[in-house]
Amino acid sequence: MNKMQFEEGHIYHIYNQGNNRQTIFFEHENYLFFLKKMQEHLLPHCNILAYCLMPNHFHWMVEVTKLDITHGVTSSHSVSRNSASNLNNSIGILLRSYTRAINKRYDQSGSLFREGTKSQCLTQTEGISPAFFNTEYGALINISTPEKEYPQVCFNYIHYNPVKARLVKKPEDWEFSSFSDYNGERKGSFVNKERTRTLIGNH
Repeated sequence: MNKMQFEEGHIYHIYNQGNNRQTIFFEHENYLFFLKKMQEHLLPHCNILAYCLMPNHFHWMVEVTKLDITHGVTSSHSVSRNSASNLNNSIGILLRSYTRAINKRYDQSGSLFREGTKSQCLTQTEGISPAFFNTEYGALINISTPEKEYPQVCFNYIHYNPVKARLVKKPEDWEFSSFSDYNGERKGSFVNKERTRTLIGNH
């Protein structure tokens, strides 16, 4: 995995897809297992603001809170001895461990994800060009006022991904995204809703 550049206090859109656009989630339990891996490897470093797991790709929107972990514990999330000490390594471990589990489960081999997970900082707006919104997963929209608008557009795009892909008619019908956390249908602490409201407005 190519090293991504992260800075604490900034919001990032992180995404990857199946190698050659292959399926990465084959059944319900795969999605749940990947969410468990996200909790284990992302939460020590990030506030998860939004996510969507699609059959052949995923999107995360996170606020980086701690790049490096030196003592094994940060805030209320403990880190196992085998966990890496920085966010890049934690993402790599997450994807590799998921790949190993899927390959074993379905008796297959090889890389599951595309080489090089992509990340885009949404809060260092001087580095964002309008082309960012023409992603490999489809066009978002071009906007001229940055700051809270780039995160807002990305937040909406992530949640409406299953509708755009015609998997469901409404975003709340897709189980494997954070949309249901924001519309009140699901109670949980996986996404940091209070932080999202502070950063990009009411949801």
